[in-house]
Amino acid sequence: MVDSRQKGADGEREFRDVLRSEGWLGAKRGQQRSGLEEADVVGGPAGVHFEVKRVQALHLRTAYAQAVRDAAGIKHAVVVHRRNSDTQWLATLDARTLLRMVSLLESLGVDLPALEGLS
Repeated sequence: MVDSRQKGADGEREFRDVLRSEGWLGAKRGQQRSGLEEADVVGGPAGVHFEVKRVQALHLRTAYAQAVRDAAGIKHAVVVHRRNSDTQWLATLDARTLLRMVSLLESLGVDLPALEGLS
């Protein structure tokens, strides 16, 4: 049986690798339990606090509340999550944050359908 702490660390490393593959080469696991409470993964997009969950059954509202609390109003809280049996990472964030991001992309002339081939 896999230790839940180990599974969490494995999930954090997996998501770190996703960030690196998308261009954030400095992404790494945050330092927890060292007096420097950081996001689960740091070195990704500026202003984003990632809470990483790799579990079979996720209590999403609880995880999101934790991310918001840990982001401390300074960063945008995002829960990235996947089931143990899945390979696709999903993200949960405040809808207004998502809409502001989309609006910014549109103002820069980025056509959202052009992003479809990225997944």
